[in-house]
Amino acid sequence: MSLRVVFMGTPDFAVPTLSEIVGQGHEVVACYTRAPAPAGRGMAERPSPVHKMAEGFGIPVFTPKSLRTEEAAEIFRSHGADVAVVVAYGMILPQAILDAPDMGCLNLHASLLPRWRGAAPIQRSIMAGDAETGIAVMRMEAGLDTGPVAMVEKVAIGPDTNAGELHDRLSILGADLMARALAALSRGSLAFTPQPDEGVTYAAKITNGDAEIAWTLPARRVHDQVRGLSPFPGAFFMADLGRGPERVKLLQTELAEGDGAPGTLLSADGIVACAEGAVRLLTVQRQGKAAMPAGDWLRGARLEPGTVLGSSGA
Repeated sequence: MSLRVVFMGTPDFAVPTLSEIVGQGHEVVACYTRAPAPAGRGMAERPSPVHKMAEGFGIPVFTPKSLRTEEAAEIFRSHGADVAVVVAYGMILPQAILDAPDMGCLNLHASLLPRWRGAAPIQRSIMAGDAETGIAVMRMEAGLDTGPVAMVEKVAIGPDTNAGELHDRLSILGADLMARALAALSRGSLAFTPQPDEGVTYAAKITNGDAEIAWTLPARRVHDQVRGLSPFPGAFFMADLGRGPERVKLLQTELAEGDGAPGTLLSADGIVACAEGAVRLLTVQRQGKAAMPAGDWLRGARLEPGTVLGSSGA
């Protein structure tokens, strides 16, 4: 049985799920996404990836600044949806919206709930050194990612997996998982299990402080920070390249042998000392430049062993 669906999502992560729902024959009666935002050199307003896909399918698109008004609730109820599917929408749903669809609102969340509730579960799982994560379908309620869970797919996180790679894998797995959840929902066989009270952690939004590399951490922690923030927003350190301290993004590292004062460049091939052990710089990106091999950057920057890579406070 096909369902009348309101889809709510914004970034690339949500696109495969929207495509899969349409492909499964459900009637997507409306798409809610964040309003177009200025981007690029000309700062022209660009619609979100979900917005562009929805228009391609001929789905009516709504970009309200708030869902907390009675007018917004009335418009939402007018769609007559059986269910709302929410994937990285970026706005809190008030109770009036949660209550509108007959079968509730289903959320696709990129973690093994209750671990990593919140805004940045993919990045936080890698930064914490987790060996496993997953994707979950849950029924939304007023709390932050507190609703009961219906279906889960687990995924191993390799020791060198970065956030971009995990993002893409979970995006595809999630699309299939949500399609299966909707099929079960249409048959009346989608069962939900409350989340346990134990094991709750929160994946707070990534801040500038999270992205600045602390060489005073053990090498494994630095490596996990780098891959957890690659390719976006990118962990960074400061280096004086002749014109004062400059922010340099570090997009790829590997664990290496070495010992020295934290932040010290130990070798010409990019080994940097941490509090315990060392990492080798593999891929870096200067401000306004393309990513490049760290060896090429080091030769061009003429940074010699013994140089101390600093922080923004240095």
